[in-house]
Amino acid sequence: MFPEPLDALTSDLLQAALEAARAAEAVLREAPASGVETKVSPTDMVSDADRRAEAEASRVLASLRPDDGILAEEGTARPGSSGVRWVLDPLDGTTNFLFGVPQFSVSVAAEVDGRAVVGVVADPSRAETWVAAAGHGAFVNGRRCRAAAGRSTLETALVATGFGYRRERRSWQASVLSTVLPAVRDIRRLGSAALDLCWTGGGRFDAYYEWGLNPWDFAAGALIASEAGARVEVLGERLVVAADPALFDDFAALLEEAGALGAPPGPEPAAWES
Repeated sequence: MFPEPLDALTSDLLQAALEAARAAEAVLREAPASGVETKVSPTDMVSDADRRAEAEASRVLASLRPDDGILAEEGTARPGSSGVRWVLDPLDGTTNFLFGVPQFSVSVAAEVDGRAVVGVVADPSRAETWVAAAGHGAFVNGRRCRAAAGRSTLETALVATGFGYRRERRSWQASVLSTVLPAVRDIRRLGSAALDLCWTGGGRFDAYYEWGLNPWDFAAGALIASEAGARVEVLGERLVVAADPALFDDFAALLEEAGALGAPPGPEPAAWES
């Protein structure tokens, strides 16, 4: 897949990430949409499928890399002694999964000394696996993927975003959107941050922004997008932005004009974990 050989550690981490993602993906292909509970709001759901997929991926990683740390969305957390930490979202797009919308994913990233070096995002609905290794590019199903460099200006850009679960944050995001939407070609809100980042890297979107993501939401997707040639940054207070580099500055200026770089009103989400 990669044109140049990976070093031994990166190669080992990539194989472990692929095996963990496949294990979680297998659970999602078979798991019923059951055992649903809510978290920070009535619309923020977690299911038995989330927990089973996380448990299976964590089991694989513990077996292959027992000295590594792990941070996962549904509560799996352990310190490590190797300098490697796995950042895992076993089901990114739970609402879509539960409603039968075929837009959800498994996201697995490996960090070495706090920096993402391997990212894998598996899309069960399309049988697509997005992969990146730091410094070696990004691929989908073995084919190199690239951001849509120079394809669009701001007014012709197709932009993806996502919304939070709390009412106050969603109202604020709607206000931001009212400024962004008239200034671009159109907006897509599909429901999986990991896939939104991959699709920006793969040229399906020109840009993506979302406020308040957690590490497991974007660790793998951000690496894939950046290795595909997108510019990916965290702006202001937790606004993740990815775009064609030629478009990025104009897009960031639009987001600032829209007030997207600040923080929404209401209860603050927990700070990013380190």
